Amino acid sequence: MAIAINSDEVLTPPVASATVMVTRDGPDGLEVLLVRRHGNSGVLGGVHVFPGGKLDAADRLAEPAALDRPAADCLHHLGEPDLDAPTALGLHVAALRETFEECGLLLGHAHQHGLADRVREATAAGMPFAAALPALGLVLNTACVVPWSRWVTPRVPSVTNKRFDTRFFVAVAPTGQVVAHCEREATEAVWLAPRVGLQRYWAGEIDLAPPQIMSLCQLARLADVAQVLATARSRPPALIAPEPFDEEGRRVICYPGDPRHSIAQRVWDGPTRLVHRNQRFEPDGGIEALLG
Repeated sequence: MAIAINSDEVLTPPVASATVMVTRDGPDGLEVLLVRRHGNSGVLGGVHVFPGGKLDAADRLAEPAALDRPAADCLHHLGEPDLDAPTALGLHVAALRETFEECGLLLGHAHQHGLADRVREATAAGMPFAAALPALGLVLNTACVVPWSRWVTPRVPSVTNKRFDTRFFVAVAPTGQVVAHCEREATEAVWLAPRVGLQRYWAGEIDLAPPQIMSLCQLARLADVAQVLATARSRPPALIAPEPFDEEGRRVICYPGDPRHSIAQRVWDGPTRLVHRNQRFEPDGGIEALLG
């Protein structure tokens, strides 16, 4: 599939969303979970992405007794001065909910036979995810999703006609739980070493959108889950506000630290821009620029 370019300005505000990079230690090192969206999806059809989706109103309404910590702690760890505590809590709950809905994983909980099925039955009957877990005697373990970055789509999105304000989290895959992708939204779920994911993208075997390319680029520099969590906890989530422009007939997306970006300070190692060529976005310097 080719990554098409959008050139229309989007006047509506970006939609609050949450995405989770679920990680585990595999036989050869760090692995991350990717799901391939259905080709007929309205957003990034056919592209491999991390599980995630929009913030729902019910995500904000979790009862304090159902939480592992106060909503104020969620706000503190996101580090956004203009955000309110209920929304910060909701973003963490959305991260947990979307991972369960798209992959069948109950983050932060030990494996229990039949538990995922009971949660599905409760939510299918109309109970919000934030209420279904406490109804089954479980807390909403917001601390198990650790803020990693924040991506805010520009007014002229390059790969979709929608804008998102997405908080990326990292989490550890629960031991013993089995990934079961949602067949309505995805066609497969795969565990890949970040470097392998980038190599498969470069070889044309899978499609990746710019946020996934650049996030895998960062994960590829880390050895294991412990290093991912330590990195996430060592600094505030990086704010990524891509700034697109056209140069020599090609769309370019630049990131903080690039000479054309309004923010001079880098927020990561690796390339600071991607160029649309060969019907996809690529860094100058090829795959070596991503792998470091």
